[in-house]
Amino acid sequence: MERGTRAPNGNRRGRRSREEILDAAARVMALRGYAATTISSITAETGLPKSAIYHHFRSKGGLLSAVMARGARDFFDAMRAAHANPPEGGTHRERMAWYLDRTAEVFTAKPDFLRLHMLLVMSDEAAEAEVAEMNQQVRAEGRAYMRVMISAAFADEGPDIARAVAAELDFFAIAGFDGAFVGAQADPERTVVSQMARLTDAMVALGEATVARLKA
Repeated sequence: MERGTRAPNGNRRGRRSREEILDAAARVMALRGYAATTISSITAETGLPKSAIYHHFRSKGGLLSAVMARGARDFFDAMRAAHANPPEGGTHRERMAWYLDRTAEVFTAKPDFLRLHMLLVMSDEAAEAEVAEMNQQVRAEGRAYMRVMISAAFADEGPDIARAVAAELDFFAIAGFDGAFVGAQADPERTVVSQMARLTDAMVALGEATVARLKA
């Protein structure tokens, strides 16, 4: 009985310490970058010994990969929740604005994950294969999600044209969000949300030009 009562408590403590380490690593890495983050800085932030970090993650690269995996899961869960009840009808612009405005709100709510992701994209400081693969998965999932939004905005043109527009504009849309997020870090008054009207106009103009070309 005694042994059976200890295991659940131990498991809870283990899960709690793992989440504490991930929370601390996400904060520190987003602030300092991966290369400048040491295991010692994580122990200082959490008060947990190095052995606890290595027990859960084995290496610094493993810790970063876990941070990115959890951050991506939380980010895309938030995206799905934000887009759960899309509007019916409306113009291309109205539908696109609805999706992009809610996406911008998610970007604003998840700055640490996105900051770390962008730091990794723009540097070679995390060259471990598992980290590079996770970062590429985040980019690929982001583009796939953007294609879903663009297709929904142009759904009235039929599924084939909507998919073609999405395939042509997904990279541009991601670049627009990347630029808006980086710009907001440099100038906090120019928030990601504040740039959505311009990005919406650009996306709709390019999308409608693509529709016209495909129908010609």
